[in-house]
Amino acid sequence: MIGRLQGTLIHTDPPAHLIIDVGGVGYEVEAPTSVFFELPELNQPLTLVIHHLVREDASILYGFRSLAQRSLFRTLLKVNGIGAKSALAILSTMSSAEFAQVIQEQNVNAIVKVPGIGKKTAQRLIIEMKDKVDVTSMSADDPNKPQASRFGIQAEAESALQALGFKPTEASQMVKQVAKDDMSVEAIIRECLQLKGAG
Repeated sequence: MIGRLQGTLIHTDPPAHLIIDVGGVGYEVEAPTSVFFELPELNQPLTLVIHHLVREDASILYGFRSLAQRSLFRTLLKVNGIGAKSALAILSTMSSAEFAQVIQEQNVNAIVKVPGIGKKTAQRLIIEMKDKVDVTSMSADDPNKPQASRFGIQAEAESALQALGFKPTEASQMVKQVAKDDMSVEAIIRECLQLKGAG
């Protein structure tokens, strides 16, 4: 089983997948949206922690930036009604720390905002995950936890949008339009992408 890939980033197709060249072999990897926010330029080194899912009809690699993020993904897969697609959607919608906070607060409304997850699944998720997530440990290991000022967070969101192909002026305008004081970088990006999709 593949647990880690270290190679060269040769292709990205956000928010679906990316390809890492390792010794001349291109590995296609699916990843949460958050991973795409911090990818290097093409043909630059990249290391991802991998969850290797083997099925009768496919062998799929899922890539993460940290062991904690992969661990949460694997824990989510054990919840009845949560498959790899839904687990990936959760990690694309909120950071590990935000997810832990949502579970602790039993915030069903926040979970049903994740594409593909209804109210019953959200309630089951809270019940099954409440003893399996720890806000403190996830915050300590979470690469997305807010450490910058509000303006720093907005600047980071603009940079991430530019990395996804938006022009600097377009990224700046979208961020200013959606950003609120209490929003994380991921939340701002998510709103911007939804705004662009609606337009």
